Amino acid sequence: MSEKDEKYEALKLGNQICFPLYACAKEIIRKYKPYLDDIDLTYTQYITMMVLWEKKTVNVKTLGESLYLDSGTLTPVLKKLESKGYIKRERSSQDERNLVVSITKEGELLKDKAISIPAQMGCCVDLTPDESRLLYNLLYKIIRNVR
Repeated sequence: MSEKDEKYEALKLGNQICFPLYACAKEIIRKYKPYLDDIDLTYTQYITMMVLWEKKTVNVKTLGESLYLDSGTLTPVLKKLESKGYIKRERSSQDERNLVVSITKEGELLKDKAISIPAQMGCCVDLTPDESRLLYNLLYKIIRNVR
């Protein structure tokens, strides 16, 4: 390899950690699609509902931070979920500047339809529990470091 070629080695796609992360995320979301189509949710709507299934009520700012989404991305997702009857958005009674999102009864019922999705996706990924934990920890380490 010439000195000139060596200089540009860092620009090769095969030497980037960002590319397999990007490709993996894209492929995982693509794998989710048929399962989410069955319950009429997009991936972003699904992860939003996951937070609400857990917390029941959350302000929009906290929800955005939990999902790493800005308000420009989150607002249309919330509007769509509200139009489907899964959530309601209301101004906080303590501070009208805060918008609070709460899960509805219909949103809670959707949880039963979604319960099998994590196991179905687990079969697609085919990692051991130790591999899953290691990958999870490494990905969150990267997120913390780049934020």
